[in-house]
Amino acid sequence: MAEGIIKPIAQEAVYPSLSGKRVIISGGATGIGEAIVEAFVRQGAAVAFVDIQDKPSKALVARLADATIPPLFIHCDIRNCANYSAKVLDIVDQLGGCDVLINNAANDDRHKVEEVTTAYWDERMAVNLKHQFFGAKTVIPAMKAAGGGSIINLGSISWHLGLADLTLYQTAKAAIEGLTRSLAREFGRDGIRVNAIIPGNVQTPRQMQWYTPEGEAEIVAQQCLEGRIQPRDIAAMALFLASDDARFCTAHNYWVDAGWR
Repeated sequence: MAEGIIKPIAQEAVYPSLSGKRVIISGGATGIGEAIVEAFVRQGAAVAFVDIQDKPSKALVARLADATIPPLFIHCDIRNCANYSAKVLDIVDQLGGCDVLINNAANDDRHKVEEVTTAYWDERMAVNLKHQFFGAKTVIPAMKAAGGGSIINLGSISWHLGLADLTLYQTAKAAIEGLTRSLAREFGRDGIRVNAIIPGNVQTPRQMQWYTPEGEAEIVAQQCLEGRIQPRDIAAMALFLASDDARFCTAHNYWVDAGWR
């Protein structure tokens, strides 16, 4: 394995259509979410993100304070969908609308089927699935009023592979693909596009807690491409799907997995 290979990007894409767009992101403090927040901010979008992690969220806002439009952080636990919907409505009011919603927040804690209680089931569905539906439902009126919009749901390669100790996470992530197609059909005539990004194994600090160097080598060996997927690779796909360049892309899954099978 060429350990830690991260090929530099000579010139990242700039999407003029994203400048000034009003973007809401769940789970934006760290990892993939952090990369997505920064990517949209650097495109000149007006970005608001929610998270329960105050310290890294505030650090991210401080790091991006030099941007044309610095990001807005709102503390929110997306597991309480009623409160989350209310917070999203407040954000829509503050931004003056919503053009892009990115349903990123999730939690892939490992678990054994024998240990799952009804309460844990409900909590896992809340953090990994339920908020995606209610976030979308909340912003759709604003998107209709704006003449369209883009909703991007974060799925996962995990259920396609059938990985161990992730039954509830994989159940939720499988459902997200159905949710994506359903919402795309329901609201396509309103100019609202709905897509899912399916990341492979992304090298984030959180993911690194699950893998030894040997485990990472096994992942790369199963990929078609050498190296480790980075959060910015997922953000790059989100930028494209949110932009006008993707104006006829909807109801589909977009894989960023280095060909992991």
